[in-house]
Amino acid sequence: MSKVLLDKAKTLEPRNPNKSTAVFGGESSGILNWNDIKYPHWYQMYKRLIGNYWQADEINMADDLRQFGSLTDNERDTYLKVIGLLSTLDGPQTRTALLLSLYATDPSVQSIMAVIAQQEAVHNESYSYVLSSVVSLDEQNESFQLGRKDPILLKRNEAIIQQYNAFVEEPTIENILKTMVYTALLEGMFFYSGFAFFYHLARENKMVGTSTMISYINRDELEHGRFIAELFRATLYENPEQNTAELTEWVYNHFRESVDREIEWSNYVLAEIEGIDLEEMAGYIKYRANKMLRMMGLSELYPEHTENPMKWIRAYADNFDGTKTDFFEQKSRQYTKTSNLNGFDDL
Repeated sequence: MSKVLLDKAKTLEPRNPNKSTAVFGGESSGILNWNDIKYPHWYQMYKRLIGNYWQADEINMADDLRQFGSLTDNERDTYLKVIGLLSTLDGPQTRTALLLSLYATDPSVQSIMAVIAQQEAVHNESYSYVLSSVVSLDEQNESFQLGRKDPILLKRNEAIIQQYNAFVEEPTIENILKTMVYTALLEGMFFYSGFAFFYHLARENKMVGTSTMISYINRDELEHGRFIAELFRATLYENPEQNTAELTEWVYNHFRESVDREIEWSNYVLAEIEGIDLEEMAGYIKYRANKMLRMMGLSELYPEHTENPMKWIRAYADNFDGTKTDFFEQKSRQYTKTSNLNGFDDL
Protein backbone atom coordinates (compact mmCIF):
# COMPACT_ATOMS: atom_id res chain seq x y z
CA MET A 1 0.00 0.00 0.00
CA SER A 2 1.49 3.33 -1.02
CA LYS A 3 2.01 5.93 1.66
CA VAL A 4 -0.23 8.97 1.35
CA LEU A 5 0.94 11.79 3.60
CA LEU A 6 -1.86 13.84 5.10
CA ASP A 7 -1.86 17.62 4.94
CA LYS A 8 -2.55 19.57 8.08
CA ALA A 9 -6.19 20.59 8.31
CA LYS A 10 -6.98 24.07 7.09
CA THR A 11 -8.02 26.52 9.76
CA LEU A 12 -10.95 27.96 7.83
CA GLU A 13 -12.40 26.93 4.47
CA PRO A 14 -15.96 28.32 4.12
CA ARG A 15 -16.58 26.47 0.85
CA ASN A 16 -16.59 23.17 2.75
CA PRO A 17 -19.48 21.90 4.91
CA ASN A 18 -19.53 22.55 8.64
CA LYS A 19 -20.07 18.86 9.37
CA SER A 20 -16.78 17.17 8.50
CA THR A 21 -16.79 14.43 5.87
CA ALA A 22 -14.13 12.48 7.81
CA VAL A 23 -12.19 12.75 11.06
CA PHE A 24 -8.86 12.71 9.16
CA GLY A 25 -8.33 13.57 5.49
CA GLY A 26 -11.85 14.89 5.05
CA GLU A 27 -13.34 18.29 4.30
CA SER A 28 -14.86 20.78 6.70
CA SER A 29 -15.25 24.52 6.92
CA GLY A 30 -13.49 24.68 10.28
CA ILE A 31 -16.67 26.09 11.85
CA LEU A 32 -17.74 24.01 14.86
CA ASN A 33 -21.45 23.67 15.56
CA TRP A 34 -21.78 21.05 18.31
CA ASN A 35 -25.37 20.44 17.16
CA ASP A 36 -24.14 19.44 13.69
CA ILE A 37 -21.18 17.06 14.07
CA LYS A 38 -20.60 13.67 12.49
CA TYR A 39 -20.59 11.75 15.79
CA PRO A 40 -23.10 13.60 18.00
CA HIS A 41 -22.32 11.66 21.19
CA TRP A 42 -18.80 13.14 21.19
CA TYR A 43 -20.33 16.34 22.56
CA GLN A 44 -21.08 14.45 25.78
CA MET A 45 -17.48 13.23 25.87
CA TYR A 46 -16.34 16.84 25.51
CA LYS A 47 -18.65 17.89 28.36
CA ARG A 48 -17.31 15.15 30.64
CA LEU A 49 -13.74 16.20 29.88
CA ILE A 50 -14.24 19.87 30.68
CA GLY A 51 -16.21 18.87 33.77
CA ASN A 52 -13.01 17.33 35.15
CA TYR A 53 -11.21 20.67 35.40
CA TRP A 54 -8.77 20.91 38.34
CA GLN A 55 -5.42 22.46 39.25
CA ALA A 56 -2.50 20.84 41.04
CA ASP A 57 -2.09 23.50 43.71
CA GLU A 58 -5.65 22.94 44.91
CA ILE A 59 -4.29 19.86 46.71
CA ASN A 60 -2.86 20.36 50.18
CA MET A 61 0.52 18.63 50.42
CA ALA A 62 1.33 19.63 54.04
CA ASP A 63 0.74 16.13 55.44
CA ASP A 64 2.73 14.54 52.59
CA LEU A 65 5.69 16.78 53.35
CA ARG A 66 5.59 15.69 56.97
CA GLN A 67 5.16 11.99 56.09
CA PHE A 68 7.71 11.71 53.29
CA GLY A 69 10.64 11.52 55.69
CA SER A 70 8.98 8.66 57.59
CA LEU A 71 8.56 6.47 54.50
CA THR A 72 10.93 3.54 54.17
CA ASP A 73 13.96 4.00 51.94
CA ASN A 74 12.34 1.70 49.38
CA GLU A 75 9.08 3.65 49.45
CA ARG A 76 10.86 6.97 48.95
CA ASP A 77 12.96 5.55 46.10
CA THR A 78 9.88 4.08 44.40
CA TYR A 79 7.94 7.30 44.91
CA LEU A 80 10.58 9.26 43.00
CA LYS A 81 10.94 6.61 40.27
CA VAL A 82 7.20 6.38 39.66
CA ILE A 83 6.86 10.16 39.47
CA GLY A 84 9.75 10.08 36.97
CA LEU A 85 7.92 7.45 34.92
CA LEU A 86 4.62 9.35 34.90
CA SER A 87 6.28 12.62 33.91
CA THR A 88 8.13 10.85 31.09
CA LEU A 89 4.82 9.57 29.68
CA ASP A 90 2.58 12.58 30.26
CA GLY A 91 4.94 15.18 28.79
CA PRO A 92 4.81 13.72 25.25
CA GLN A 93 1.04 13.25 25.54
CA THR A 94 0.49 17.00 25.44
CA ARG A 95 2.40 17.25 22.16
CA THR A 96 0.85 14.10 20.66
CA ALA A 97 -2.70 15.31 21.37
CA LEU A 98 -1.88 18.61 19.67
CA LEU A 99 -0.29 16.84 16.68
CA LEU A 100 -3.34 14.63 16.21
CA SER A 101 -5.56 17.71 16.30
CA LEU A 102 -3.48 19.41 13.58
CA TYR A 103 -4.38 16.63 11.12
CA ALA A 104 -7.99 16.18 12.28
CA THR A 105 -10.42 17.65 9.76
CA ASP A 106 -13.32 17.23 12.17
CA PRO A 107 -13.45 20.39 14.34
CA SER A 108 -15.09 18.45 17.19
CA VAL A 109 -11.98 16.24 17.34
CA GLN A 110 -9.78 19.34 17.34
CA SER A 111 -11.66 20.76 20.32
CA ILE A 112 -11.65 17.52 22.29
CA MET A 113 -7.94 16.98 21.66
CA ALA A 114 -7.28 20.57 22.78
CA VAL A 115 -8.92 19.78 26.13
CA ILE A 116 -6.97 16.52 26.41
CA ALA A 117 -3.71 18.35 25.66
CA GLN A 118 -4.48 20.94 28.34
CA GLN A 119 -5.22 18.23 30.89
CA GLU A 120 -1.98 16.41 30.06
CA ALA A 121 -0.12 19.67 30.64
CA VAL A 122 -1.79 19.92 34.06
CA HIS A 123 -0.76 16.35 34.82
CA ASN A 124 2.84 17.09 34.03
CA GLU A 125 2.74 20.25 36.13
CA SER A 126 1.28 18.25 39.00
CA TYR A 127 4.32 15.94 39.11
CA SER A 128 6.55 18.99 39.48
CA TYR A 129 4.21 20.29 42.16
CA VAL A 130 4.22 17.15 44.32
CA LEU A 131 7.98 16.76 44.07
CA SER A 132 8.58 20.40 44.97
CA SER A 133 6.38 19.80 48.01
CA VAL A 134 8.44 16.92 49.44
CA VAL A 135 12.05 16.95 48.13
CA SER A 136 14.86 19.34 47.23
CA LEU A 137 15.34 20.80 43.76
CA ASP A 138 18.27 18.46 43.08
CA GLU A 139 16.13 15.42 43.91
CA GLN A 140 13.30 16.78 41.77
CA ASN A 141 15.62 17.18 38.81
CA GLU A 142 17.07 13.71 39.29
CA SER A 143 13.60 12.16 39.26
CA PHE A 144 12.81 13.91 35.98
CA GLN A 145 16.07 12.59 34.49
CA LEU A 146 14.96 8.97 34.88
CA GLY A 147 13.22 8.91 31.50
CA ARG A 148 16.57 9.71 29.87
CA LYS A 149 18.87 7.55 32.00
CA ASP A 150 17.20 4.55 33.63
CA PRO A 151 17.87 1.49 31.38
CA ILE A 152 14.67 -0.34 32.38
CA LEU A 153 12.56 2.75 31.73
CA LEU A 154 14.32 3.43 28.43
CA LYS A 155 13.65 -0.15 27.30
CA ARG A 156 10.05 0.11 28.42
CA ASN A 157 9.47 3.33 26.43
CA GLU A 158 11.42 2.37 23.30
CA ALA A 159 8.44 1.29 21.19
CA ILE A 160 6.40 4.35 22.23
CA ILE A 161 9.23 6.64 21.19
CA GLN A 162 9.58 4.92 17.82
CA GLN A 163 5.86 5.12 16.97
CA TYR A 164 5.32 8.67 18.15
CA ASN A 165 8.32 9.86 16.12
CA ALA A 166 7.16 7.84 13.09
CA PHE A 167 3.90 9.80 13.15
CA VAL A 168 5.82 13.09 13.20
CA GLU A 169 7.99 12.01 10.26
CA GLU A 170 5.21 10.36 8.20
CA PRO A 171 1.70 11.61 9.03
CA THR A 172 -0.25 8.83 7.29
CA ILE A 173 -3.58 7.30 8.30
CA GLU A 174 -1.69 4.12 9.20
CA ASN A 175 0.65 5.99 11.54
CA ILE A 176 -2.25 7.90 13.05
CA LEU A 177 -4.00 4.60 13.82
CA LYS A 178 -0.82 3.11 15.31
CA THR A 179 -0.16 6.23 17.34
CA MET A 180 -3.68 6.02 18.73
CA VAL A 181 -2.96 2.40 19.74
CA TYR A 182 -0.02 3.58 21.82
CA THR A 183 -1.99 6.52 23.16
CA ALA A 184 -4.68 4.08 24.29
CA LEU A 185 -2.01 1.94 25.94
CA LEU A 186 -0.62 4.99 27.73
CA GLU A 187 -3.99 6.22 28.91
CA GLY A 188 -5.39 2.79 29.76
CA MET A 189 -2.50 0.61 30.92
CA PHE A 190 1.00 2.13 31.16
CA PHE A 191 0.15 4.53 33.99
CA TYR A 192 -1.62 2.02 36.15
CA SER A 193 1.14 0.19 38.03
CA GLY A 194 2.34 3.65 39.08
CA PHE A 195 -1.17 4.67 40.12
CA ALA A 196 -1.47 1.44 42.13
CA PHE A 197 1.66 2.29 44.12
CA PHE A 198 0.24 5.62 45.29
CA TYR A 199 -3.13 4.05 46.09
CA HIS A 200 -1.27 1.41 48.11
CA LEU A 201 0.40 4.16 50.16
CA ALA A 202 -2.97 5.85 50.71
CA ARG A 203 -4.42 2.53 51.87
CA GLU A 204 -1.84 2.73 54.66
CA ASN A 205 -2.71 6.40 55.32
CA LYS A 206 0.52 7.60 53.73
CA MET A 207 0.93 10.42 51.20
CA VAL A 208 -2.82 10.92 50.84
CA GLY A 209 -2.35 14.28 49.11
CA THR A 210 -0.33 12.60 46.37
CA SER A 211 -2.89 9.83 45.95
CA THR A 212 -5.68 12.42 45.71
CA MET A 213 -3.86 14.11 42.86
CA ILE A 214 -3.27 10.74 41.22
CA SER A 215 -6.99 9.95 41.44
CA TYR A 216 -7.75 13.19 39.56
CA ILE A 217 -5.23 12.23 36.89
CA ASN A 218 -6.67 8.71 36.79
CA ARG A 219 -10.16 10.10 36.20
CA ASP A 220 -8.86 12.20 33.31
CA GLU A 221 -6.99 9.29 31.77
CA LEU A 222 -10.10 7.11 31.82
CA GLU A 223 -11.90 9.71 29.71
CA HIS A 224 -8.89 10.19 27.43
CA GLY A 225 -8.61 6.45 26.84
CA ARG A 226 -12.33 6.16 26.14
CA PHE A 227 -12.22 8.92 23.53
CA ILE A 228 -9.03 7.68 21.86
CA ALA A 229 -10.55 4.21 21.56
CA GLU A 230 -13.62 5.70 19.88
CA LEU A 231 -11.51 7.89 17.61
CA PHE A 232 -9.51 4.81 16.59
CA ARG A 233 -12.68 2.94 15.70
CA ALA A 234 -14.17 5.88 13.82
CA THR A 235 -10.95 6.39 11.85
CA LEU A 236 -10.80 2.72 10.94
CA TYR A 237 -14.47 2.70 10.01
CA GLU A 238 -13.91 5.61 7.62
CA ASN A 239 -10.76 4.04 6.13
CA PRO A 240 -11.71 0.41 5.44
CA GLU A 241 -8.57 -0.12 3.34
CA GLN A 242 -6.67 -0.02 6.65
CA ASN A 243 -8.85 -2.83 7.97
CA THR A 244 -6.29 -5.57 7.36
CA ALA A 245 -5.07 -8.72 9.05
CA GLU A 246 -1.63 -7.09 9.19
CA LEU A 247 -2.89 -4.16 11.24
CA THR A 248 -4.84 -6.48 13.51
CA GLU A 249 -1.74 -8.56 14.19
CA TRP A 250 0.34 -5.41 14.69
CA VAL A 251 -2.06 -4.23 17.40
CA TYR A 252 -2.07 -7.59 19.20
CA ASN A 253 1.70 -7.94 18.99
CA HIS A 254 2.28 -4.47 20.39
CA PHE A 255 -0.22 -5.01 23.17
CA ARG A 256 1.58 -8.24 24.14
CA GLU A 257 4.97 -6.55 24.04
CA SER A 258 3.66 -3.60 26.05
CA VAL A 259 2.14 -5.86 28.70
CA ASP A 260 5.43 -7.76 29.04
CA ARG A 261 7.42 -4.53 29.42
CA GLU A 262 4.94 -3.05 31.88
CA ILE A 263 5.17 -6.20 34.01
CA GLU A 264 8.98 -6.04 33.81
CA TRP A 265 8.88 -2.39 34.92
CA SER A 266 6.47 -3.09 37.79
CA ASN A 267 8.65 -5.98 38.99
CA TYR A 268 11.63 -3.64 38.95
CA VAL A 269 10.08 -0.61 40.60
CA LEU A 270 7.71 -2.34 43.08
CA ALA A 271 9.88 -5.32 44.07
CA GLU A 272 10.75 -3.98 47.52
CA ILE A 273 7.33 -2.55 48.39
CA GLU A 274 5.78 -4.55 51.18
CA GLY A 275 2.08 -5.24 50.66
CA ILE A 276 2.03 -5.25 46.85
CA ASP A 277 1.69 -8.71 45.32
CA LEU A 278 3.64 -8.68 42.04
CA GLU A 279 1.67 -11.59 40.57
CA GLU A 280 -1.55 -9.74 41.36
CA MET A 281 0.01 -6.64 39.77
CA ALA A 282 0.80 -8.60 36.59
CA GLY A 283 -2.80 -9.83 36.47
CA TYR A 284 -4.02 -6.29 36.93
CA ILE A 285 -1.89 -5.09 33.98
CA LYS A 286 -3.36 -7.84 31.79
CA TYR A 287 -6.84 -6.92 32.97
CA ARG A 288 -6.24 -3.30 31.95
CA ALA A 289 -4.93 -4.44 28.54
CA ASN A 290 -8.06 -6.53 27.99
CA LYS A 291 -10.22 -3.56 28.92
CA MET A 292 -8.54 -1.29 26.37
CA LEU A 293 -8.73 -3.94 23.65
CA ARG A 294 -12.47 -4.29 24.22
CA MET A 295 -12.93 -0.53 24.02
CA MET A 296 -11.03 -0.51 20.72
CA GLY A 297 -13.30 -3.24 19.36
CA LEU A 298 -10.91 -6.17 19.65
CA SER A 299 -10.84 -9.49 21.44
CA GLU A 300 -9.17 -9.99 24.79
CA LEU A 301 -5.63 -11.38 24.78
CA TYR A 302 -5.77 -12.65 28.36
CA PRO A 303 -9.09 -14.49 28.89
CA GLU A 304 -8.03 -15.55 32.39
CA HIS A 305 -7.82 -11.89 33.45
CA THR A 306 -11.28 -10.48 32.72
CA GLU A 307 -11.85 -9.40 36.33
CA ASN A 308 -9.91 -6.78 38.28
CA PRO A 309 -7.69 -8.71 40.76
CA MET A 310 -6.97 -5.53 42.76
CA LYS A 311 -10.52 -4.52 43.64
CA TRP A 312 -9.35 -2.41 46.58
CA ILE A 313 -8.24 0.20 44.02
CA ARG A 314 -11.88 1.11 43.38
CA ALA A 315 -11.90 3.08 46.62
CA TYR A 316 -9.33 5.48 45.18
CA ALA A 317 -10.11 5.71 41.45
CA ASP A 318 -13.16 7.49 40.07
CA ASN A 319 -15.46 5.18 38.09
CA PHE A 320 -12.55 2.79 37.70
CA ASP A 321 -14.53 -0.12 36.36
CA GLY A 322 -17.24 2.00 34.82
CA THR A 323 -18.27 1.12 31.30
CA LYS A 324 -20.54 3.15 29.09
CA THR A 325 -22.44 2.14 26.02
CA ASP A 326 -21.17 4.25 23.15
CA PHE A 327 -22.50 5.14 19.72
CA PHE A 328 -20.70 2.27 18.01
CA GLU A 329 -21.98 -0.34 20.47
CA GLN A 330 -25.51 0.96 20.04
CA LYS A 331 -25.20 0.35 16.32
CA SER A 332 -23.55 -3.05 16.64
CA ARG A 333 -22.00 -5.15 19.37
CA GLN A 334 -19.92 -7.09 16.85
CA TYR A 335 -16.87 -4.95 17.60
CA THR A 336 -16.28 -6.53 20.98
CA LYS A 337 -16.49 -10.03 19.58
CA THR A 338 -13.99 -9.89 16.75
CA SER A 339 -11.47 -12.72 16.77
CA ASN A 340 -7.77 -12.77 15.98
CA LEU A 341 -8.66 -14.16 12.57
CA ASN A 342 -11.16 -11.67 11.30
CA GLY A 343 -9.53 -8.66 12.93
CA PHE A 344 -11.51 -5.50 12.32
CA ASP A 345 -13.72 -6.95 9.61
CA ASP A 346 -16.88 -6.44 11.67
CA LEU A 347 -16.16 -2.77 12.33
